[in-house]
Amino acid sequence: MIVRRAPRYPVVPATLMGRLAIGARHQGQGHGEFMLFDAFSRALRNKIASYAFVVDAEDDKAARFYRRYRFMRLVEGGQRLFLPITEIAKLFT
Repeated sequence: MIVRRAPRYPVVPATLMGRLAIGARHQGQGHGEFMLFDAFSRALRNKIASYAFVVDAEDDKAARFYRRYRFMRLVEGGQRLFLPITEIAKLFT
C-alpha cells in the first residue's frame, strides 16, 4: 500500500508534468512513451527532491496510457495520477 510508504509530512514534494500530447496522426508509434521516459529521466536528474511524478490525464484514454506505466490514481475517480520516483528509478536500472 502506497500510503504506508509516503513520507510522514503534511505536504509531499512532487514533480508535476505539463501536458503530454501526440497528434492523432502520430499516435501508436511510440512517441508518447519516448516523451514520457525523457520526462522521467529529467525528473531523476533534477537536483530538487521529489517523492512522486504527477500527471493530469485529459481523459480515460490518456489515463489508460499512464496506467500501463504503473501510474496510480491520486484520488479515487480522479484523473490526477502519480508514480513514486523510486519506481521510476527502477525503470532505468
